[in-house]
Amino acid sequence: MKFLRLLMFGTVMLMANGAGAQNSVKPFQVDEATISDVHAAYKSGALTSVRLVQAYLERIRACDQVGPKLNVVIFLNPRALEEAAALDEHFRKTGKFVGPLHGIPVLLKDNVNTNDMPTTGGSLSLAGYTPVTDAAITQKLRSAGAIILAKVNLHEFAIWGETVSSIQGQTLNPYDLTRTPGGSSGGTGAGVAANFAIAGIGTDTVNSIRSPASANSVVGIRPTLGLVSRAGIIPYSFTQDAAGPLARTVTDAAKMLNVLVGYDPNDPATAWSVGNTEEDYTKFLKANGLQGKRIGVLRSFFGVAPINGEVNSIASQAVEDLKRSGATVVELNTPDLDSGKISSDISVHLYEFKPAINAYLAAGNTPVKSLEEIISSGKFHPNIRDNITKAQGLEMDDSYRLRLQKRSELQQRVIKIMADERLDAIMFPHQKRLVVPIGETQVERNGALGSVTGFPSIVVPGGFSSPTPTAPLGVPLGIEFLGRPWSEKLLVEIGYGYEQATQHRRPPPTIPPLLAARDPAR
Repeated sequence: MKFLRLLMFGTVMLMANGAGAQNSVKPFQVDEATISDVHAAYKSGALTSVRLVQAYLERIRACDQVGPKLNVVIFLNPRALEEAAALDEHFRKTGKFVGPLHGIPVLLKDNVNTNDMPTTGGSLSLAGYTPVTDAAITQKLRSAGAIILAKVNLHEFAIWGETVSSIQGQTLNPYDLTRTPGGSSGGTGAGVAANFAIAGIGTDTVNSIRSPASANSVVGIRPTLGLVSRAGIIPYSFTQDAAGPLARTVTDAAKMLNVLVGYDPNDPATAWSVGNTEEDYTKFLKANGLQGKRIGVLRSFFGVAPINGEVNSIASQAVEDLKRSGATVVELNTPDLDSGKISSDISVHLYEFKPAINAYLAAGNTPVKSLEEIISSGKFHPNIRDNITKAQGLEMDDSYRLRLQKRSELQQRVIKIMADERLDAIMFPHQKRLVVPIGETQVERNGALGSVTGFPSIVVPGGFSSPTPTAPLGVPLGIEFLGRPWSEKLLVEIGYGYEQATQHRRPPPTIPPLLAARDPAR
């Protein structure tokens, strides 16, 4: 029997032709495909890893540097098809998957070490640098059967939130090509939203997983500090760095989280996770996950100016959706909690950047060996100059120690609110205003509460602003749910319940249909 394989309009079409045989068509829809969809197609014979990788490569070729020119990908894995073929051969011979992410293409933020591809942090100062070893989470993904399809753009060294870098330039938001995709993990967020892969990895020091999740109508999980190893990730802040998944569904984010968690002796913070992890977070995917939950609404994280109106409207509808889905909503009176002041007055990220990046550079065969050398080289984007120059001049002095004290007080304040009000989670819009146009600086984001406390949170698509000529669907906004330390299972339950009740996820309208493509294995 001869197989003709076609990829058209986001669908992999398998047509069986032969003398005396009935013609049959088994389509596989690439766009918006989930891990479960892919694995079911592998088992039925309707799809192979090679064909799926080729489909995503075609989408990247059609949209990254041509078409909408999203400018997401820094480096494509040249061995992706080879790795996919090896996975196909393993499945053909054994009938088994190598792991829970068998043949799942993922995007990796380019501050996560890969021993077979460059890791640049988006900076020309690290151009061409390939680490000797994978990051801990890269190893976990590969062991689970994932295919690292590409290293993707970020705001240089993960320093801010517009996803512009000296090595790649500005990544665009696929829902509105005049706007940024959030950041710093905007390459992952935009790429996952545009169906460049099934899921991806981001890192988060202040907002950086949840900001692109919100801006690109995808799901992002920032785990409790210590749940996921940071070893082998270009660091920003010992105290606040976290790594986590971005995916188009809560289900896929939970499946990614399953693979990422666990103790790693190379990241001492993960010792706190022992006894606090779940073997399978998908057990908490309950359609009625909001039933009986007590959710606090953090009104001090809503904006009060006219520019905040669209976001407030979406977030207020989210409150009504929570009630409709069986949650008890508790209005919180917390004028002392101000997301801007948490970021500017308590966060320690700039104080820790110099010692953190210097330690990373000293441990590898990098072109530069210190933050001072990065600054001297001039090989960085101008919009990080102020931050890196300021970081170079900061020391872990009394001002730093005062911030750590305030951090401890903030942790106590938030956990007491949750105890006093018997809350399962606290909700708020991730950002007070829509993600900014290209050329502007990201403002009024609310992610600092989770990153500074180290408490876990999940962002789930909350809807869209009013349509405009540049944003036919509107601009996405995410709803953030913050929980107690180690409450990821509860956040998955709440996030899934909200997702299923609202179904806000929509693919971006700027992404054109795929043209017919041949399977290279044919």
